[in-house]
Amino acid sequence: MDDERIWSFEESLWKTSEDRYHEKVDPECVMALSHAPNLVRGDDAVRAVSGTPDWDDVEFSDRVVSRPQEGLIVVGYHVRARKDDTRFSAACTSVYRRKGHEDWTVVQHAQVAT
Repeated sequence: MDDERIWSFEESLWKTSEDRYHEKVDPECVMALSHAPNLVRGDDAVRAVSGTPDWDDVEFSDRVVSRPQEGLIVVGYHVRARKDDTRFSAACTSVYRRKGHEDWTVVQHAQVAT
């Protein structure tokens, strides 16, 4: 996956429906979130982020991409998100695993609110 597709994929997870989480978050995903229950995995990870807003505006900065091995992509970035009067900013990491041709899932995501 090229860098443009990576950032489009990541942004789509910030501006998405609950169905998209079920589709793109791996059943073995581990997440560390800025809100309780903070550390979750698998279906609990999907449930933990399902109630977040479908952000209207998402801005990434300090974007970093690493490809430590074939079929694995690691990204890091700062995010600022807005939905109506709600604002959120955090430093984030995500790890994607390729399951098949053009089929990637999130196996790790972490957020540290800033």
